[in-house]
Amino acid sequence: MKIGFALPNIGLVGTADGVSQVAVRAEALGYESLWTIERLLWPVQPQTPYPAAPDGLLPEPYKHILDPLDTLTFVAAQTKTIALGTSVLDIPYYNPVMLARRLTTLDQLSHGRLRLGLGLGWSKDEMDAAGASMQQRGARADEFLQVLKAIWTTNPAEFHGKFYQLPKSYIDHKPVQKPHPPIYMAAFAPAALKRVATMADGWNPVAIPPDGMAQMFGSIKQMAQAAGRDPSSLRMVVRANLEITDKPLGKERMIFTGAMEQIQEDLLACKRIGAHELFFDPTFYRGAQTLHGWLALMEQVRKLA
Repeated sequence: MKIGFALPNIGLVGTADGVSQVAVRAEALGYESLWTIERLLWPVQPQTPYPAAPDGLLPEPYKHILDPLDTLTFVAAQTKTIALGTSVLDIPYYNPVMLARRLTTLDQLSHGRLRLGLGLGWSKDEMDAAGASMQQRGARADEFLQVLKAIWTTNPAEFHGKFYQLPKSYIDHKPVQKPHPPIYMAAFAPAALKRVATMADGWNPVAIPPDGMAQMFGSIKQMAQAAGRDPSSLRMVVRANLEITDKPLGKERMIFTGAMEQIQEDLLACKRIGAHELFFDPTFYRGAQTLHGWLALMEQVRKLA
């Protein structure tokens, strides 16, 4: 199982110097991937309450945002081998033709290190700001993925759907990775899991207990086989949101929260259920709110892993 770590493109650590130091140090420590997260804004009065907060407000680090793709492009120039991933870009905020160009550029400039995590978004406020529709997210996502793949795998490329139109055009600018960079989907609902099974290269779960992940990934593989795909080709890339405590937490704790020995138990459980990769994100952990704390935690977790 490969091990990665988050880049601090969210929160006060997210400065040019902070991002640079984290990226360079992660590669030196032997981490195999770096990941950025999407956040568009911090609504003062959220239309969609943040589920993990009693008052519905987003965590304070979300007030400070660096663009996820620009951050990866920035560190691509400062690293050599470490993979560069998004977990996740929210499909409704983008145009697929414009995004394909940005992603292809990043894959070329990094010599084939891009990993693309995609999701549907959940914030009504962000949807409104981006001019997107909450109701059409799934149908648009299906076409969105088809447009990306058409651009990346055919020349001339063409697509005519309900939401997106691509006139028959030559787009010679292609990714280094063939047939295209791996696409991972964040998914929980049955329709979204089916999209992983039929259209993506893997699943990017978060905050799900190991047994739940094993059951859901098994369902994804069954749906992939029913669709005529090779289920063994699908990958599970686990997002581990870290919250470390001095003393162990009880049985009702969330995965990847608690004492370090409990974090290690969760890590081993993910390996046992067949996760292909896992990356840690300490954005909300109080011990990682400074650059020194973030770097120290990377060292500590690397030894643990």
